[in-house]
Amino acid sequence: MEAQPAVMTTAPHPLRLALLQYRVERPGSVAAWAAKLDHWLAEAREGGAELAVLPEYACVELGSALAGKSPAEEREELEAMVEAAPAILEAMRGAARRAGLWLIPGSLPMRDADGAIRNRAPLITADGRLAFQDKHAMTRFEAERWGVSAGAAPVVFDTPWGRIGLSICYDSEFPKHVRAQVEAGAWLVLVPTCTDTLHGFNRVRFSAAARALENQCFVGIAPTVGDADWSAALDHNRGFAAVFGPIDRGFPEDGVIARGALDQAQWVFADLDPARIEAVRREGAVFNHRDWPRQSFPRPSPAEFA
Repeated sequence: MEAQPAVMTTAPHPLRLALLQYRVERPGSVAAWAAKLDHWLAEAREGGAELAVLPEYACVELGSALAGKSPAEEREELEAMVEAAPAILEAMRGAARRAGLWLIPGSLPMRDADGAIRNRAPLITADGRLAFQDKHAMTRFEAERWGVSAGAAPVVFDTPWGRIGLSICYDSEFPKHVRAQVEAGAWLVLVPTCTDTLHGFNRVRFSAAARALENQCFVGIAPTVGDADWSAALDHNRGFAAVFGPIDRGFPEDGVIARGALDQAQWVFADLDPARIEAVRREGAVFNHRDWPRQSFPRPSPAEFA
């Protein structure tokens, strides 16, 4: 089915956001994975969530079962996921409809018409319509071992809470990716992530906090957690979910709006109001968003010592 754009409202209202620290397990089928998704989304709905976010590659826990091996080789796992991508995407849409939630179900590898495999995150409305954000910058694992290709440039999504952006994991480490979304009107940028070490997690964590500071916006991260020796891609998973905001008046002194416990399976909820972003950009102690350089500096020459 052709993707349709979400409908934007003219008066955005506060959002109750739910970010999942997603425990990697080994469901035996797409149907079993959909049941797991239903379980987690029921918890999110009970917590009052309106938009729920899962991590990058969350559904890849299906890979070894779909390939019929434990563990599967890297290429076998990827090919099984790509082949099952249409069914997995339909399972994601069905889960969003059943829960009555807007859903970012993480990302999944999908093959394009040009034959390339790309890491793609859907944003699904509560009635099952969807649009996509590709991952643009590839990690070494994706590029050198999995053969996943760079995707399209950043986009933004119109939602009942205003315009938001998605920057998948490594993309959040590049200021211009998020900045393009903010300049297109995003007040919230969401970062589904999958990292196998605390080094990797902290790169995303501190990058997300920096993007929130420099753009005076909210940035939320949602990671995979737990060990999975049956999976080539998801063998180790570290992190916690969090929301970061501007470090300015009316916000926490460290910019941390909400965060979960390291490596634990849980939802992290946050109530976010776009009006607070408008206010800090207008009345803050500093104007990071306004003062972002409009042009790059010329390439520096070495300083001369006298």
